[in-house]
Amino acid sequence: MRKKKKTDRYIEEYAIGEFIDMSAHKVRRVIDQIRGRSYEEALLILELMPYRACSPILKLVSSAAANANHNRGFTKAKLKISKAEVNEGITVKKLKPQARGRGYPIKRPTCHITIVLKHTAVHYYTDYLKNKIVFEEF
Repeated sequence: MRKKKKTDRYIEEYAIGEFIDMSAHKVRRVIDQIRGRSYEEALLILELMPYRACSPILKLVSSAAANANHNRGFTKAKLKISKAEVNEGITVKKLKPQARGRGYPIKRPTCHITIVLKHTAVHYYTDYLKNKIVFEEF
């Protein structure tokens, strides 16, 4: 059984894209360029890179920022990509008809992308007297 890691769930927001029709290896090439960067810097990089994988990643990064803004009230300028991971999905297998009644297999790989954004200017602690979590922005 895998243990869940303790994360900063109060200052993180995420977006998940599943079953994206692309090889995980090709998407990792782009994800490695934006991991650990700020939100605005990642948008600039993704808009200018010439790879096909940039389009779904750009949608996920902007979706995660919209989630952070709507759900937590974070400003987009202070967000940072804390975690970006790509996992292999299922491989869609088809048969393409060939000569003499043969079938040629076509394999279309898919992948799952997870983008986690973290607010950099928020510090929080637990106030045990009032039994609630207190946020401080600096």
